[in-house]
Amino acid sequence: MVRIAVTGGAGFIGSNLVHFLLEERIERQVLNIDKLTYAGNLENLAGLEGKPGYRFELADIADAQAMSRLFKEYRPDVVLHLAAESHVDRSIEDAAPFIRTNVLGTQVLLDCSVKTGVSRFVHISTDEVYGTLKEEEPPFSESHPVDPTSPYSASKASSDLLVMACHRTHGLPAVITRCSNNYGPRQFPEKLIPLMLRNAMADEVLPVYGDGRNIRDWIHVRDHCRALVAVMEKGVPGQVYNIGGQAEVRNIQVVREILRCLGKPESLIRYVKDRPGHDWRYAMDIRKIQKELGWAPSVTFREGLEETVKWYSENPEWIQHVFSGEYREYYDRMYGKRLEPGIED
Repeated sequence: MVRIAVTGGAGFIGSNLVHFLLEERIERQVLNIDKLTYAGNLENLAGLEGKPGYRFELADIADAQAMSRLFKEYRPDVVLHLAAESHVDRSIEDAAPFIRTNVLGTQVLLDCSVKTGVSRFVHISTDEVYGTLKEEEPPFSESHPVDPTSPYSASKASSDLLVMACHRTHGLPAVITRCSNNYGPRQFPEKLIPLMLRNAMADEVLPVYGDGRNIRDWIHVRDHCRALVAVMEKGVPGQVYNIGGQAEVRNIQVVREILRCLGKPESLIRYVKDRPGHDWRYAMDIRKIQKELGWAPSVTFREGLEETVKWYSENPEWIQHVFSGEYREYYDRMYGKRLEPGIED
């Protein structure tokens, strides 16, 4: 029986990963550690309550005392570290929570892992640590310099360095993954695809930064989960593995495709002031993970997006529950209160 600790398992990628780990017919025990901040949602874990081999623990990864207690009690064989503050705009408003969770929290987990003899530590990072690409440049490879451009990506790059230092200094069998933009069911609506889906379904304005021509590489979350399991089982300690969907699409194309899927007019699109330091393009060279671990994306962007639109269309109550309170206030601050169809750009 493999004991796995997943941090951030009530968030978007984390909850999908927890479901994926427990769906596979393999003997696994999963400890889900989550602080349940605004982006953590126990509804993402529906159906797992009482499931054999599954346990949820409400805790803060930056709380050294709490983590020490959990690690000593649970004795995980594997740590899949996903817990992070992850929204760029929020990091521009206030970087402090990103430093606490992404940097201090990661160091706390590393310390606990060394002390309890964790046999595999998988640190889930982001393509944003590489910075930005011009349109003519080749995709990011694992040897590309780390060059973050936002407080968020800087905090993740810092955590990457701590993980690698722990591997080299203490011999912790740690691996780093850096993935491109995820999409799929249960994604919090501050990210592009769920936000545009939610607004389009409600016939509200779809706010697009700048001219919408920025390019992202998109991967379906279940393909990401498959990659993480491959790295957990076969990844080489001390190595970095890029994960991507090989689906580079401009933001405005994504928005238009969502409107097409929903049968909504493009007149709902409104261009808003661009984000400070907005990276132009992300693209991932995934040849290393393909060659060494035998993983490749299996879901095309069009197929995955249509499936995602279907899920959100069939789960309006989930959107209603998360698109309220703190996030509603944050949305109004970012885009201006009560954007309505028909306003001028």
